[in-house]
Amino acid sequence: MDSERRSAGGRFRERTLVLVPVALVVVLTAAILESPASAHLGPLLVIAPALTPSFAGARVTAAVCALTVAAGFLIAVLRGGVTDGDHPAQLAALTALSLMIALFTAVRDRRSRQLARAQSVAEAAQRALLRPIPERIGALQIATMYLAAEYEAQIGGDLYTATRTHDGARMIIGDVRGKGLAAVGESALLISAFRLIAAQHAALPDLACALDRNVSRYLLDFAQTDRESAEHFVTALFLDIPDDAPSARLTNCGHPPPLLLRHDRVVPLDGAGAAPPLGLGTLVADDYPDDTFPFEAGDTLLLYTDGVVEARDRAGVFYPLAERVVRWTGCTPEALVNHIRRDLLAHAGGRLGDDAAVVAVRRTAGQPGHGLHGLL
Repeated sequence: MDSERRSAGGRFRERTLVLVPVALVVVLTAAILESPASAHLGPLLVIAPALTPSFAGARVTAAVCALTVAAGFLIAVLRGGVTDGDHPAQLAALTALSLMIALFTAVRDRRSRQLARAQSVAEAAQRALLRPIPERIGALQIATMYLAAEYEAQIGGDLYTATRTHDGARMIIGDVRGKGLAAVGESALLISAFRLIAAQHAALPDLACALDRNVSRYLLDFAQTDRESAEHFVTALFLDIPDDAPSARLTNCGHPPPLLLRHDRVVPLDGAGAAPPLGLGTLVADDYPDDTFPFEAGDTLLLYTDGVVEARDRAGVFYPLAERVVRWTGCTPEALVNHIRRDLLAHAGGRLGDDAAVVAVRRTAGQPGHGLHGLL
C-alpha cells in the first residue's frame, strides 16, 4: 500500500512539473516572435528539454523535445521560412540537442531499471542469508543493524544469526575478509553451517573447531580456481546464553571483543584473548578460548564487526564506539542500535568504507521460557 502511494505521488509530481517546460516553450516562442530578428533568442528553446530529465522519464522528455523542435519550426515558418537566414542551422542544432537529450534519458532510465532489478535480487538474497533475528528469544531482547559498504548491493560479508538450544540461546557474529558480493559465499556457508550444528556441540570451542573445518574445506575447494580465496578467512564470535544462569559464555576467533553495558558502565569483554580467525584450519578444540562472564537481568551485550569501530571521519579518526554508547546504556536494544546507526553514519559522513553489523542483546527479568525452538 505504501509503495503504491509513493508511486502515485511520483506520477502526480511528474505530471505537475511537466507543465514547467511546456510553459517555458510557450513563453519563449511568444517572446521570440515578438522580439526583433536581430535578438537571436531561438537557442534558448533548448532549456526546456534540458530541464525535463531532472524530474521526468524518457517518454515525457521525448515529448517535450518534440514540442521544442516543433516550436522551432513554427518560429522559422512565421519569421521568413525554414530555409531563410540562420534558421536551418538553428533548427539543426535544436533537433540534434533534443535527440541527444532524449537518447540520454532513455539510456539513464534503462540503467535505472537494471539497477533496481539488481537491488531487488540483492535484497532478496540478503533476506534469505541474514534472516532477521527475532526480537525476543526466551528472556532475551534482541535488535540488529546491518549497513553494507556497497550501498547498491545492500549486502556484504558481515553476518549474524541465532538459534535456540535445549537450555538457552546460541549466537554468532562474524566478518568475512573483503566486502560486497565477493564475500557472500563464505558468509552463507558459515551461517548455514552454524544453524545446522550449533545445537549439536555442548561446548563453544567444539563448535568453533567444527565450523573452522567447514570454512577451511570450502576455501580449499575454491583455492585452485580463485587465488584470492586462499587468503580469505572469517573472524567470528560465538555466544552461549543459558536460560537458568545469570551468565554467558564466549569464544572469540579473531573478532572485536563485545561490550557489556551494565548500568552506566561499558566494559569490553577481552577475556582470555582470541583464537585465530576461522578458515586457517590449524587449531583443535582445546586451542579455542571459553570465557564465562556475568550476564544478569538488565545487562546488555553489544556485538559488532570491525566496520563499526574502523569507520573514519574526515580527519581520519576512528569511530569511538565504547565512548559513544555510554550515553545510551539505559536504552532498549532497538533504541540502542538506532542511536548507533545515526551516530555512525554522521561520523563517517553518510558512507562507510566497510560493511558494519551490530547486534544488541539484553537479558530481561522475565521468566526465560523456551521462546522459539529449533533453528531460526
